[in-house]
Order: sequence, then structure tokens, then C-alpha cells
Amino acid sequence: MRDFAWGIAATGGIAQTVGAAIAAEPGMRVAAVGSRDLGRARALAATLGAESAYGSYEHLCADPAVDAIYVATPHAQHLPVAAAAIANGKAVLCEKPLAASMADAETMVRLAREAGVFLMEAMWMRFNPLIRMIAGDERFGEIRSVQASFGFAHPYDEAHRLWAPELGGGALLDLGIYPFGLAQLLLGMPESLRVTGSLAPNGVDAEAAGLLTYSGGRHAVVATSLLAHYPNSAHVVGTGMRAEIPAAFWAPERIVLSAPGMEPEEHLLDPADNGYAGEVREVRAAVAEGRTESAIMPLDESLAMMGLLADARQQLS
Repeated sequence: MRDFAWGIAATGGIAQTVGAAIAAEPGMRVAAVGSRDLGRARALAATLGAESAYGSYEHLCADPAVDAIYVATPHAQHLPVAAAAIANGKAVLCEKPLAASMADAETMVRLAREAGVFLMEAMWMRFNPLIRMIAGDERFGEIRSVQASFGFAHPYDEAHRLWAPELGGGALLDLGIYPFGLAQLLLGMPESLRVTGSLAPNGVDAEAAGLLTYSGGRHAVVATSLLAHYPNSAHVVGTGMRAEIPAAFWAPERIVLSAPGMEPEEHLLDPADNGYAGEVREVRAAVAEGRTESAIMPLDESLAMMGLLADARQQLS
């Protein structure tokens, strides 16, 4: 059986990281790389062992040797690249957030569903075995509280993708999606959201802290920032057990589970089973099984998160 062949759209840091994960995965290969800069596409293709390089995303998506496209462009470019891939019948793994706006995300989902083509947001946190262990362990009982933060200080530069509004910049979309996403995974969508924070001089969100409330007093407290270094850890408290997730909580290599009268349990990640490996395996399995959506990262939950982050940004503005 031939290897599952990927096309990589873009050549930045995350494209290199996920491309390397694909190249290391048995039964997979990077077949092609696309970029608006053909020289950069050729350089990454050579690094990853891909036989083809393209100077446009349209040509990449039309390559008949490619089974799936990994979209690693800036947020604002997700829609046109995903649309080209879907039009060519390619499965799509799109880097988080799914899009720069709710409208773009809804369009992507509509196009994929109408075409019957697989689409999934690359929320690799959900595919980390330790995170999945927490989400599935019945010993937690009812989860009452989630606390998580993701923040680091990044110099203000309007041209940088983290700060540029035209590229979908801001703390919430790039970093905040992880603490908000952990709350969504473990508690679902909140009944209410209260957000405070600050904006950069160009109007993008520089930092945000949110209180998400749920029925019966359950809650999540989340924070994200491009102005300061945060603990970047998480705590999950259930009626039966709690979890400590050290930094970086969205890609933990170690967690500790504990409860009164219980010997603390330390669980370590097998490096071969990280979140990147999990998400690309999910795409391959879905294509083989004829599925067009993932049960681990459903499209409706990606859309719900886009709406939640839009609400948070609206409150800040």
C-alpha cells in the first residue's frame, strides 16, 4: 500500500514542524510544498524529502499525487487555500484557528460539507494523549473548574503576524484559543463570558482574561497575553480528582493526577505519540474510512470556538 501523501501550504515554522512530523510518521510522506515564494518552497521540499515544489497554492492543491493539504499560512489566508484544496477533492488539515473570522470559517465548513471533503482544524492539543486521558477519565467525576493561561512577551511590531490585523493578529486567536479550547473540551460552551484586557495601538487584542460560567456554578478562568510571560500551565478540578498540567499545558509531556487519600499519579508522554502525530493520523484514518469530519475535533466545535473568540474580542473593543 502506498504512503499517504501530503502537500504543505506555506513554509514557516509551524509548516516545518508539522512537515517533519509527517515525514517521520510510518506510512506517510510529504509529496509537495507550496508557497508564493518558489525558492522557499523548494528549500522546504528538499528538507522534507518532497519531490515537488510550487510557487502557488493553487498548483499545490491541484497536484494529483497529493492526498491531503496541510494549511499553515497566516490565519487570513486559510480560506482561499482551503477552498482550493476542497475544490480539488483534497482532505484539509487547517492550522488553528480555522480562519481569521467567523464568516471565513463558516464558508470553509460549508464548502467542505457541500463537496463531501474532509476538513479539520489542527488543534493538536486535542490529540495529545495526556489531554485525552484527562478528558476521558471518569475518576474526575463532574469537572467543576478549569484554569489555564498562555502568554509571552513579544515586541510590538505592526508588520509581525502576531500583531498585524490584516493577518488575523492578536493574542486571542493565536494563543488564547488554547486556554479557551481546554475549557471547551472539558466543560463545553459556556452560558456566559466576561472578558477584560487591553488593545495594542493598532487595535488588535494584546491581552485578555476571561471568566466562563456554566450551569451549577462550574467555571473556567483563562488568560492570554502578548505583553507578559504567564505560567502557561493548567489546573483541572473535578468532584473526584484533579489534574496539574505543567507548561506548556497545550502540549504536555507530563501530568499529575491527585485526590485526597489517593497516591498521586504521574503520567508521561511517549514522544512518538505527540499531538502532531495524532492529528495527521486522524486525517489519514478519516480518508481511509470515508469520513468527512473528525469526532475528536468536530467542525461544529471549531465554529463554536470562533464565535466565542469573536465575542471575547468584541468585549475588548
